[in-house]
Amino acid sequence: DVQLVESGGCSVQPGGSLRLSCAASGFVFRYYAMYWVRQAPGKEVEWVSSSDDTSTRTYYADSVKVRFTISRDNAKNTLYLELNDLKIEDTAMYYCIKAATSIANMYIVTGDRGQGTQVTVS
Repeated sequence: DVQLVESGGCSVQPGGSLRLSCAASGFVFRYYAMYWVRQAPGKEVEWVSSSDDTSTRTYYADSVKVRFTISRDNAKNTLYLELNDLKIEDTAMYYCIKAATSIANMYIVTGDRGQGTQVTVS
């Protein structure tokens, strides 16, 4: 079974930085693209970033472009999201999602995902 465990979220002040991790198991991680999405209270799930299977192609939502960086370590079966210059509007539960293929698409918000990690900016 696919298992995704997000971690690294916490409370930070505006302008701060965090690195989120997503530990993957139950599938061959290096064969699949991965996504980060987030959901703020009372709002719909929002796509944040995508990485193909080798991090050759990465994509970002306009709201996080330049500030966030997606990366992965296929040897460790782990996906990362580095968050810099955090804004209050970045407050949300962050989830990683496994793609269906090695190809990264944009605006994906559904799929196998973990329990999430909370980022609070205040």
